[in-house]
Amino acid sequence: MALSEVGLDVGPGRVLGVIGPNGAGKTTLFNVACGFQRPDEGTITWKGERLDRLRPHDLAGLGIARTLQGLGLFERMTVLDNVTVGADRHGRAGFWSGLLALPRSAREEAALRERAMAALEELGIAHTAPRYPASLPYAVRKKVALARALVAEPELVLLDEPASGLSGEEMDELAGLVRGLTSRMAVMLVEHHMDLVMTVCDDIAVLDFGRLIARGSPDVVREDPAVVAAYLGDDVGQEA
Repeated sequence: MALSEVGLDVGPGRVLGVIGPNGAGKTTLFNVACGFQRPDEGTITWKGERLDRLRPHDLAGLGIARTLQGLGLFERMTVLDNVTVGADRHGRAGFWSGLLALPRSAREEAALRERAMAALEELGIAHTAPRYPASLPYAVRKKVALARALVAEPELVLLDEPASGLSGEEMDELAGLVRGLTSRMAVMLVEHHMDLVMTVCDDIAVLDFGRLIARGSPDVVREDPAVVAAYLGDDVGQEA
């Protein structure tokens, strides 16, 4: 889906939610922001740096991390190794050099793994460190993917449908985790579960066929008749 004249911003300590039906352009927006797609016109900047000129792997160095809908975990690597990959930018040689048996100090490797363990502990899944992703419940695998993003200590994290496949109780836990992130980073999320969006987001942007049709606080978006009718449903509007 092409994007047209979409202007968004998210600042430190804020959660911006992006909603809209399938085909509205939400994933395209994330792909453009992360360098997977190049815009035909317009710019994307972060802290004065043009993101639309960079490649996806350059973003970590700017303090930007992203989770994927498909998780993107390495099934033949342990949970600890998966998360340590996310800490790669903090090492001189990097985690991948360790996997390829390239020279690297034991101290550096230990430091990267310590960062990874701290991220797992923060999410309450440190006990899964020696296990493989396929052996874990889906909700736990999603936490592993989130830990891999957080271990890079980003200033901005992009969450792509973090609640998909989660139960109501698991979504409540996720809401607490997302709000907790705002103490040290900005958060931008694409999500279909409106309860989560309304709970955790400071601002919500609504896309329709690649265009931004509404932007505001959850209360403002909730009361917008066009948004309620097209995206949220009458039940959500009546709860306001």
